[in-house]
Amino acid sequence: MVENNVEAGRFEIHQDDALAFLQYQRTADSVVMVHTEVPKALAGRGLASLLAKTALDWARVEGLRVVANCPFVREYIRKHPAP
Repeated sequence: MVENNVEAGRFEIHQDDALAFLQYQRTADSVVMVHTEVPKALAGRGLASLLAKTALDWARVEGLRVVANCPFVREYIRKHPAP
């Protein structure tokens, strides 16, 4: 369901002819979570949380330090602290 579009630097969910995404910028040792966007047509389905969880899980597996510039990702981290 969630795809990592490395060339575009974002995690994406394509659903109902719409696109939800979480934009990121990766460096050698970190990833900046820039912006999360879910169109109104897809709102209320938990897609932003799914994007954030997927991106954070990916960063953990890759051993990257996370810089959460995106307010949604910051709030997600606050509500779901890593074990």
